[in-house]
Amino acid sequence: METASVKAAASHMITQSARAFFIFALASLPVCAQWTKIPAEDVPHTKDGKADLTAPVPRRADGKPDLTGPWRPQNPRWVNNIAVDLKPGELPIQPWAEELTKVHTVNQGDEPDVNCRPGGVPKVDATPYPFKILYAGPKEMVILYETFGMYRQLFTDGREFDRNSDYNPAWLGYSTAKWDGDTLVVDTMGGNGKTWLDKVGHPTSEALHVTERFHRVDFGHLDLTITVDDPKVFTKPFAVNEHHVYFPGEFLDDVCENERDARHMPRAK
Repeated sequence: METASVKAAASHMITQSARAFFIFALASLPVCAQWTKIPAEDVPHTKDGKADLTAPVPRRADGKPDLTGPWRPQNPRWVNNIAVDLKPGELPIQPWAEELTKVHTVNQGDEPDVNCRPGGVPKVDATPYPFKILYAGPKEMVILYETFGMYRQLFTDGREFDRNSDYNPAWLGYSTAKWDGDTLVVDTMGGNGKTWLDKVGHPTSEALHVTERFHRVDFGHLDLTITVDDPKVFTKPFAVNEHHVYFPGEFLDDVCENERDARHMPRAK
């Protein structure tokens, strides 16, 4: 019975993924009907006039890589299952959490973003919609997400998060950032434990600590290594590698309102 339910849920997830790809394809089309005098994209080109995504990494005045720009994942497989690139048995998940994941896989109507709640970190990095990294001055960077119009503040002023304080648990947690050579290292803690790591439903707890390492390989490619450390859910930290590409264009409205999806999602009987 469980196997049949999981297979049905997996089939539904494939359908949902196809739907996401269709929406993403629409979002990929130029959206310029509302604008005139649109400046040309500041993208290097080859001699034949094509965008050169392998051009050198642009750098800021301080010599650090300029991460500015809109990015999207090369493949949305990580949002479906964060452990998709791991071999069977490599995910160090605790037994109770593995069982809960099976329940989530079947009860897709419980997924946070299906119910108009934020997907959380690191899931939000892997959605098939773009995110944009911006510099907000010498002490802060910002990531804007087309998904639900979310944003994150990455503080680069040396502050540290205090788990022992009376903080307000947040859907996207609290993030600090620092440079390790040419790689931006972002630490995020203080989540509320209500998010899923992916669509199949790997859970999180308030002990979740996510480390993201953003490394711009060249002009058009951004590697993202994510380490998940949640001692209440997993027996040890594990890491995954995502790859993102430059995605020129403006963001579209993505507002979750008048939610009607959850009632149509599969549930265990």
